[in-house]
Amino acid sequence: QLQASGGGLVQTGTSTNLSCAATGRNLNTYIMGWFCQVPGNEREFAAAISWQYGNTLYADSVKGRFTISRDNAKNTVHLQMDSLKPEDTAVYYCAASSSGVVIPTLRERYRYWGQGTQVTVSS
Repeated sequence: QLQASGGGLVQTGTSTNLSCAATGRNLNTYIMGWFCQVPGNEREFAAAISWQYGNTLYADSVKGRFTISRDNAKNTVHLQMDSLKPEDTAVYYCAASSSGVVIPTLRERYRYWGQGTQVTVSS
């Protein structure tokens, strides 16, 4: 299982950090990703990190502002969110994919999902 935490209510231009901890399963060989979803919209890819070399991939909307990292020893993945904007407001989900080498951006390629954590950016 994946357990996401962090987020909450933050102001525009500030930062927050999301964490995702895995229990009952070693995710060291999985690609780990974060997706975001607002009501009425589909869940969208935000960022992901490979398991072997730590390669990262970001959506254009968050590139340069968000940083994904992982701690394989602790079986956790983090999303550092800087320079937050009101349009970043969403529920953020962590997910795990056994896709292999190429980092997928489609949510269908991710097998395991966390419960989601709300990030609200006030203007």
